[in-house]
Amino acid sequence: MTIRPTSSPATNFSVALLEEFVRLGVRDIVVSPGSRSQALALAAAEFEKQGLLRLRVRIDERVGAFLALGLAVETSSPVLVVTTSGTAVANLHPAVLEAHHSAVPLIIISADRPDSLRGIGSNQTTQQPGIFGTAVHKTWDVEAPTGAAGEMDAAALLAREAVAAVNGPVHLNLSFDEPLSAPFTWQPSLRDIAPEPAVAREPAFPDLFSDLDPVVEVTTQRSPGAPKKIALSPAPATVVVAGTGAGPRAEQVARELGAPLIAEVASGAHFGPNLVVAYRELLNAANFGDRVARVIVFGHPTLSREIPALIQRPGVQTIVVRHPSADDYNPGRCVRLFVDEVSVSGEATDRAWLGRWVSSSRQLLETKSISPDIDADARTHAKSELAIVRTPVDRRMLAEAVWRATWPHDRLVLGASRLIREVDRVVPGKKIPVHANRGLAGIDGTISTALGIALASQAEPGNEGVTRVLLGDLAIFHDVGALMFGVGEPRPRIQVIVGNDGGGTIFDVLEVAGQAGDSFDRVLLTQQNASIEALAVAYGWRYISAATRGELDQALSAHPEPTIIEVPLSR
Repeated sequence: MTIRPTSSPATNFSVALLEEFVRLGVRDIVVSPGSRSQALALAAAEFEKQGLLRLRVRIDERVGAFLALGLAVETSSPVLVVTTSGTAVANLHPAVLEAHHSAVPLIIISADRPDSLRGIGSNQTTQQPGIFGTAVHKTWDVEAPTGAAGEMDAAALLAREAVAAVNGPVHLNLSFDEPLSAPFTWQPSLRDIAPEPAVAREPAFPDLFSDLDPVVEVTTQRSPGAPKKIALSPAPATVVVAGTGAGPRAEQVARELGAPLIAEVASGAHFGPNLVVAYRELLNAANFGDRVARVIVFGHPTLSREIPALIQRPGVQTIVVRHPSADDYNPGRCVRLFVDEVSVSGEATDRAWLGRWVSSSRQLLETKSISPDIDADARTHAKSELAIVRTPVDRRMLAEAVWRATWPHDRLVLGASRLIREVDRVVPGKKIPVHANRGLAGIDGTISTALGIALASQAEPGNEGVTRVLLGDLAIFHDVGALMFGVGEPRPRIQVIVGNDGGGTIFDVLEVAGQAGDSFDRVLLTQQNASIEALAVAYGWRYISAATRGELDQALSAHPEPTIIEVPLSR
């Protein structure tokens, strides 16, 4: 151990714990201030000075937890979240739930009172062990260190156990007694130690092969006897579906099968020659959706009703390729087989099925061109161009403009609103990094998550990309605390694009809109009167209003500093 023991066992334990985390490859830590957790916070600050950890500080624990989630999403590595006791811990719960359902590796470290102060009405003391329920994979309730021999070794062992269990969130609840911290002298030995790689998000599956014919065996439950890997043969009437977390493997399998690819925009597979963008319309069309006999699912589809309806249709056989999330995707409990991997044997020979889907999708997406007529005279041409620039922005134009402005070196984060569905409906294939918190599909923490993604991606040398966040007005108000940068905190290149349509208009397209009567606007639409421009000024962000296509294109192409772009949309 490289710390000279101090008068504070809390400090000794905290330094030993963080040192082991760093040795194991952990590089990011998010801290919210608090008295009981001060030893961890001060140790983290010292580790940052030594270049061993990247420290982010946020005063709002909910914001900090979603920031950590974004860091973990981008780096695919565990991120530490440090908080004090009491309600501070409860404020982490939304991000912990999202991490659980999306298998994002977070290591929650909460400070707590020692046993002697629990259950007697002590200030800021509650039942913290187990507070996250089944949303964490494991919880450790650690007694307060006293300075006894072996405690620093125990701290290192605790770090190793946490990293080993981190396929999703885990929780270390650390009791600390006074003195809660002390100055310490620390000579890092880590520079002489080759750090171990951090745990990857994807689990290593056993290399088990099966000759199972996927058209014969049927199972509707997650069974220990189910095959880990199966071989698929190209067959007519097959489609490949890619939801959140699917990744590029879904696109590869679709090509190998010669099958249409239904890839949601945040799937990581929204590209390639087999992509079918207008899948909603085609799944409801005669001789398309009604002809599907086999569905191969990657990831977690959440953006349409048509996909679960397809899987529950009689005669449709569905194979779900598992990904590390809380639940297997199983609409109506109609999935016939769950596997860990698929391979493709044989080559696709019948391209007619694929061709019909791809060509029909392209035709459905074609709209009347608003480009200027190149054969017109110069005066008519100029008027036409001016008309385009002055065209008011609608949802489709906003979705297409943000997609058009984003490239592989950028990052795009989509909030839970009508806009992610609009993007999913209209944008062509392009291999760019897209993220959306679709584990539970809440509007919580959208900006915080995007800031974590931005900070992590832009920490790489030479990365000049921009992170863009597309969300609705309620989502920015819900996460307004994320706009605050403390003094000394890095400010990434980020654009928050707010489609302001006056509340939760996603409810307008649901059945409730025709049933709620005059209560609809108050309890569902929930329109707000807060000024987004005033919020931007208050938090030190640049503000731009973009009501026309020309203003929007200009706003998206400039301003590397944190910027809020407000786009008024009609309800």
